[in-house]
Amino acid sequence: MTKPLTPGRFKIPPVSRFRAPALALALTSLAAFGVCALGGVRLNLTGSLPLGLYRVSAAADANLVEFCPPEPLSRLSVARQYRNPGNCPDGDNPLMKPIVARPGDVVVLSQSGLQVNGKLLRNTAPRSEDSKARPLLHYPFGTYRVSSGTIWVASSYHPLSFDSRYFGPIPTTIVRHRLKPLLTL
Repeated sequence: MTKPLTPGRFKIPPVSRFRAPALALALTSLAAFGVCALGGVRLNLTGSLPLGLYRVSAAADANLVEFCPPEPLSRLSVARQYRNPGNCPDGDNPLMKPIVARPGDVVVLSQSGLQVNGKLLRNTAPRSEDSKARPLLHYPFGTYRVSSGTIWVASSYHPLSFDSRYFGPIPTTIVRHRLKPLLTL
């Protein structure tokens, strides 16, 4: 015989005890990320930059950029899951990278890495394979003078960063925002 239910009281099934808090956490997290994105704050959880929060900035000294990679690299980065789902036209997140060379700078790309105006940047040696041992083509080795309307982006934080050593200079027209660190680890 089952007990009659007392009005206003019910027993929550065991599975639901975890579902409600998980759902609340997920919705709160999505709302927080949405507010951050709309409020000009970006969260970086990749190795390309220090972990943390970055704010959109119009300052001339903002040395970080957010951009959606152009084709065919956009398709490659999606297929290989280098990026997470997001709001770029290809359905993935934009990349956030430091600017390493601007118009007029001289960039040398070699087996050793990216050299800008005679200074070799650490952790920029191009790899022949990605982290899952899949072939990865680098931008052609050579010496380049950065032309007007383009920049080179690269991360010296992580040797496996997907940046200009693989796709070369990017047009400044695809830069969505310039960024500055807000709170980083």
